[in-house]
Amino acid sequence: MSKLRIVMAQLDLLVGDIEGNRDCIIDAAIQARDEMAADAIVFPELSLTGYPPEDLLLRPGLQQRVLQALEQIKRDVQGIAVVLGFPRPATGGLYNAAAVIQDGQIIGHYHKQHLPNYSVFDEKRYFSPGSEACVVLIKGIPVGLTICEDIWQVEPVAAAVEKGARLILNLNASPFHINKRKEREEVVAERVSEVGVPIVYVNLVGGQDELVFDGGSFVMDVSGNTNLRAPAFVEGLYPVDFEVPEVVTEQVTPIAGPSALLLEEEAGIYQALVLGTRDYIEKNGFAGVVLGLSGGIDSALTLAIAVDAIGAARVEVVMLPSRYTADMSNEDAEAEAEALGVEHRVISIEPMFKAFLDGLAEEFAGTEPDVTEENMQARCRGVILMAISNKKRKILLTTGNKSEMAVGYATLYGDMAGGFAVLKDVSKTLVYRLSKYRNSISPVIPQRVIDRPPSAELAPDQRDTDSLPDYPELDAILERYVEQDQCREDIVAAGYDEATVSKVIRMVDRNEYKRRQAAPGVRITRRAFGRDRRYPITSGFGQLVD
Repeated sequence: MSKLRIVMAQLDLLVGDIEGNRDCIIDAAIQARDEMAADAIVFPELSLTGYPPEDLLLRPGLQQRVLQALEQIKRDVQGIAVVLGFPRPATGGLYNAAAVIQDGQIIGHYHKQHLPNYSVFDEKRYFSPGSEACVVLIKGIPVGLTICEDIWQVEPVAAAVEKGARLILNLNASPFHINKRKEREEVVAERVSEVGVPIVYVNLVGGQDELVFDGGSFVMDVSGNTNLRAPAFVEGLYPVDFEVPEVVTEQVTPIAGPSALLLEEEAGIYQALVLGTRDYIEKNGFAGVVLGLSGGIDSALTLAIAVDAIGAARVEVVMLPSRYTADMSNEDAEAEAEALGVEHRVISIEPMFKAFLDGLAEEFAGTEPDVTEENMQARCRGVILMAISNKKRKILLTTGNKSEMAVGYATLYGDMAGGFAVLKDVSKTLVYRLSKYRNSISPVIPQRVIDRPPSAELAPDQRDTDSLPDYPELDAILERYVEQDQCREDIVAAGYDEATVSKVIRMVDRNEYKRRQAAPGVRITRRAFGRDRRYPITSGFGQLVD
């Protein structure tokens, strides 16, 4: 019986930073060899370029830099097998490839066979599919390679086993959405039961624009047991040992190690939002963040996430009351700012709002106040916050949620102004759940903010329900229409009021133009606005709803 030690390199890599990623790979490989006595280290999918590199793959100079990085890894890393992902030239294109580097030589290449082209994935735009299994010897043991989507199909894994593989290494850049980790382990359990060899699943971690990669790398034995699970949302090198019988017909067996627990739903979503926000700020070089704190629940949760992401010292909040702002809103906003220890100040928008009203008095003569004046208030706030953002080189976080963005309950160039939308894919009902979860860690969001009816406070005694259905009903309809693509008839058949369903669908369809102009934000559901859902702005399809 011999032993094999493999290190899962769950790293947060920067898209396009080929030289920086190369250095991370070299440092991690040397650490795994010298401090962990590893025989091999496995990195995520496209680890040299980061994932997804998108149209960077079309840049003429990219491939030369990738090849130079591979050469340096071959020179600098000896005594350990390095398994990494990179784009490899193909006839007329590229492969999404994995290479095994051993003592200065590439001893095997694998080309991803199943290229996802749905949801947030667009790999057929860039890559040609592979067709051959790849099995290499690591410490004399035949090991097969697969990449991400390949593990969701039986053929690539089965082909590697038929070629003699006694262990499968699967390189991944699998983004987070709710319940995704459970789905992955269920799929891998199906594969091991079909092919009868253990699988090492190595996943990327970190935020990349709207995507968050949650890590959660794991090893599964042939009985479907997860022998080791790396923590979610945490970078690290995680070693796993295998017992390898000398008789090739006997199974390679992973030795169980310490495993992180699967996170509860709210905890996982919250950590995804924190990591996605942190990496967007850090990787884009912002000094800090600024946001408008209204005393409402959306800005309250956004502030808590921002502080947990980058620390209170780099977060600034501004309270921007108007003639319609309730005293309790000011009090609750100040209470949260002080509880979290962030710099905060009050700037009334009343002088700016009055100046606009006076300047437009002649133009508006003979008309009644309406949504125009409401939007002007939001735009006064947007101008002030963007000015602070520009002057202090801090990114402005918008605070709107998915429910509002779905139905257009947001003001262009007002509350939509900003560089990153933390709650863009978080429904209003989920905002409440996450706020309660965050308060279970430490009470930072005033209970009155959670309990009071939501209001934009742009008119006397205004409530969100003046314009919208109650949020539980609205969110249920939106989930069916936006995320599940159900038609009006199906939603009504599920028990929802026909007039309400028709109204919500009209609102969603008519506000595509706003969503096209919205800031990017963290994706946490199966179908977010942005990369997932691409609808035309100009369309007659929605006319059928009336």
